[in-house]
Amino acid sequence: MPDEIRERAGVPVLVCDPVGPLLATEQDALDLIGAAFLGAQVVAVPASRLDERFFALGTRFAGEVMQKFVNYRLRLAVVGDISAHLAASSALRALVYESNQGGHIWFVPDLDALDTRLRAAA
Repeated sequence: MPDEIRERAGVPVLVCDPVGPLLATEQDALDLIGAAFLGAQVVAVPASRLDERFFALGTRFAGEVMQKFVNYRLRLAVVGDISAHLAASSALRALVYESNQGGHIWFVPDLDALDTRLRAAA
């Protein structure tokens, strides 16, 4: 399945293919943002498509990617099980907790949980 814009909970979401290319550079993030500009308000990226540097906060890669989405006023949802990363990093746990309190960046276990968040935000 290619990355495609689908309506989820009444919101257009760019749902990224779990086996698509790795998001490993700022340019990769900008490419997703560009694809979302075709009509999406949210980009749902499977956790499996994120380079390992995203979860190692010392690399600053997560912050760079997340800031791009905020700057372009697009919501980013990281979809999937990141429990192994959370167990290894209290800083990542804090980032995920704080992000999930806001309205721009969410970490959710699956697309159904994203739907719940989208309905609650409406």
